[in-house]
Amino acid sequence: MYNDKRVGVVIPAHNEEAFVGRVIETLPAYVDRVYAVDDCSTDDTWAEIQRHAERANRNRRETTTLADGGATFEGVVEPIHHETNHGRGGATKTGYRHALDDDIDVVAVMDADGQMNPDMLARIVEPVAEGWADYAKGTRLLHRDRKQMSNWRFFGNSLLTYLTKISSGYWGMSDPQNGFTAISGDALARIDIDGLYDDYGFLNDMLTTLNIHQCRVADVSHPAVYGEEQSGIRYSSFVPRLSVLLARNFVRRLVARYVIHDFHPLILLYSAGIASTIVGALGGLFTLGTLIDSGVGFVQGALSLLLLIVGVIAIAVGMAYDLETNEGLRVPQYEGTGHADREGR
Repeated sequence: MYNDKRVGVVIPAHNEEAFVGRVIETLPAYVDRVYAVDDCSTDDTWAEIQRHAERANRNRRETTTLADGGATFEGVVEPIHHETNHGRGGATKTGYRHALDDDIDVVAVMDADGQMNPDMLARIVEPVAEGWADYAKGTRLLHRDRKQMSNWRFFGNSLLTYLTKISSGYWGMSDPQNGFTAISGDALARIDIDGLYDDYGFLNDMLTTLNIHQCRVADVSHPAVYGEEQSGIRYSSFVPRLSVLLARNFVRRLVARYVIHDFHPLILLYSAGIASTIVGALGGLFTLGTLIDSGVGFVQGALSLLLLIVGVIAIAVGMAYDLETNEGLRVPQYEGTGHADREGR
C-alpha cells in the first residue's frame, strides 16, 4: 500500500523477453498487485513473465476476492496472456479491467522495456494517492531531465505535445507519449475503457477522454532512460493514424464539453475560425494559380488574406477561452517527493 491506498501496476509487454523480468523484479514493495500482460509475443516474453511471476508470488502471497464474488487470485503478480495481438493500448486496457475487478485504488502503468525507473514510481503514484490529481503522467521534456533523449526524439515529442494540447484541452501538459502513468480507481471506473484506442495513440486518446470527464491531470518530471531496447512504433503508419486520431478527438472533445454537457461561445469561435482559415487559404491558392486580370486578382487575393487573418484570430481567441476553461483541470507541475508512508498506516 501507498498511504493506505492499494496500488496496482499494469505492465503491457510485446516481445520484451530481455527486459520484462527485470521490470517485475524491481517493482517496489508497496505495490499490491502487478498485471503483467503478454500481448501475443512471438519470443519468450510469456515464459519470462510466468517465471518471474512464480518467483515473486512464492515470496509474497496475497488473496483477493473479485468484485463479482467469483474466483480468487493468490499472489502479487498476475500473468495475463493474449492469444491475439491487441496493441499497446489494448494490453493496458486488459490490465485496467483486472485492476477494477480487484478494487485497486491507484493503477499505474510501466512499460516492459525497462525505460521507466521503478524508483520514480512513487513520484507518479503520489499525486493520485494523495488526491491532488485523478491522473498523473510522466514528462521527460524538462531540460534537466532530457539529457539522454536525442534531439530528434525531443523534437518529435515536442511536436506531439503541442498537437495533443490542442486536441485534449490539457494546455499545461507535456510529453503525451510518456506511458509512465497512474490513475485513480474512481476515475478509471468513470471512463469507457472499451472505447479507448488500442494502439500507440492510446495515451493521447486517454487524455481527451479524461478531459471530457473533467479529470485533473498532473505532469510529473522524471529522467529519460534509454538503453538497448528497440521502439515498436512504425512512424510511417503511426504519424498519419495519430494525426487523424488527434483531429477526431479535438472535434469529439469540443462537442462533448461545449455543446452536449454545456454551451460555451468558444465552439462558435473555433468553428468560424477554422472555416474562415480554410476558405481564405484555398482562395489564396486559387488566386495564385490562375492567370487573371491583375486588378481582379488583387481583390480576390486581398479578400482571401482577410478571411485567413480573421480565421486565425478567431481560432486564437477560441484557444484562449479553451485554456481558461480548462485551467482548473491542471495540477501545477509536480516534482514529487516519494517520501510518503509507502507501507500504509
